[in-house]
Amino acid sequence: MTLSPFYRRMLAFSAVSLLLGLVVRFWPEDSTPTTAPVAETVALDEQRLARLRDIAATVPAKEDILRKAQAELALREHGLIVADTAAQAQAQLIQIVRSIGGAENPAVDIRTESFGLRPLGDVYAEASVSLLFECRIDQLVNMLAGLAARPELVSTNDLRVTPTNSKEKTVSVRLTVSGVVARKLIPERHS
Repeated sequence: MTLSPFYRRMLAFSAVSLLLGLVVRFWPEDSTPTTAPVAETVALDEQRLARLRDIAATVPAKEDILRKAQAELALREHGLIVADTAAQAQAQLIQIVRSIGGAENPAVDIRTESFGLRPLGDVYAEASVSLLFECRIDQLVNMLAGLAARPELVSTNDLRVTPTNSKEKTVSVRLTVSGVVARKLIPERHS
């Protein structure tokens, strides 16, 4: 059987390709060792171990600092107004002022005017409530002192006093009270 010239060329090309493939496959890659001498690796491992021991030695001190910081944060956040919604936070503010006004003799009748909520840094927000009421001057002073003595983080934001009856020494008061709440109560705005 004779092969045509085309098939002879194909057979020769295949034989050469097979021979080159075997040479590439079994050719030694590099005669130099790729691993470092044992003495160098032991020294590097000892240095790494010493560095890790130094880092591990600082962990208890860092954990102690973290515990102290968390305890201080919990102490400072003790006065936060805890609420699930902004309306609940504002209701708590109104309740605080009404309880202070209710302790006066005669009790101060407090009406709500407006609510507000705005960011206060990255983690907190400020909930505010504007209240209207009429009382005597001594009652107003007692209410402001009672507000300052509260354990919650509340304060007066705005105070407007207008005289109403000079004989009875009563004044009309517009008082804005603010309290610190979690920032999560502010709704996210999607643009």
